[in-house]
Amino acid sequence: MSTLTRLESEAITIIREVAAEFERPVLLFSGGKDSMVLLHLAVMAMHPAPLPFAVMHVDTGHNLPEVIEFRDRTVAAHGVPLVVASVQDSIDRGRVTEQQGPRASRNTLQTTTLLDAIEHHRFDAVMAGGRRDEERSRAKERVFSHRDEFGQWDPKQQRPELWNLYNGRHRSGEHFRIFPLSNWTELDIWEFVGRRKMALPSIYFAHRRQVFRRDGMLMAVSPFLPPEPGDEVFEATVRFRTVGDATCTAAIESQASTVDEVIAETAVARVTERGATRADDRISEAGMEDRKRLGYF
Repeated sequence: MSTLTRLESEAITIIREVAAEFERPVLLFSGGKDSMVLLHLAVMAMHPAPLPFAVMHVDTGHNLPEVIEFRDRTVAAHGVPLVVASVQDSIDRGRVTEQQGPRASRNTLQTTTLLDAIEHHRFDAVMAGGRRDEERSRAKERVFSHRDEFGQWDPKQQRPELWNLYNGRHRSGEHFRIFPLSNWTELDIWEFVGRRKMALPSIYFAHRRQVFRRDGMLMAVSPFLPPEPGDEVFEATVRFRTVGDATCTAAIESQASTVDEVIAETAVARVTERGATRADDRISEAGMEDRKRLGYF
């Protein structure tokens, strides 16, 4: 059995366990490559039956249009209900306060929006595409990651998962974050995309785009991220390794325009996708872990 086949089988088993054990699971889906792979695996796990759960996108409102178009087209093709939890709605209701300034981002505001949506829809299991090679704190996660009644994560209180046995028991108000892709890498994701001939948003492949440099990263010019005075805007051939809020997600220079070319490029990469392209992950060594303790993805 190849490594990728083993990972597929493991993820499918986890998804089936979630469908059997929880009353109101949901799958987080942004239209990005990890969530697309997770959705594809969920369809495989439930085939020939339809998916027994909805998908949810925590939408900052500052997404690149190619990703939102792909999200809507994919959800419609699979015929699954889409729950959109809007950060803009959270701002309008006074639940969160929008940051100001040239480096302001709505990315951290997603935590409140996510927790409000989980409480409103009474979700008891939230499946997400987190991988352990993304960022250091991800490696502390269990596959079934317990969250208390406030949606908070305590890495010291997670349950053992010996012999791949998962304990999903929880009290009312608590929930689990489920990570079926825990043992996958970025390279595994792309090899799965190639094996299954999956479609992805066009921004994952090399294209010409107006960009400027900020803090050593190539940021795409967008209505949500205008250049500051003194920023030099130029056109470059780039692609995105990850998709997210346009205000904190950078591109990389690349000529990889096919899945095979992206696989070859990823195989020799020495910096994680988040480390190379996510400005919000550079706030501190423990920045992501601190946010996860408060309920972030």
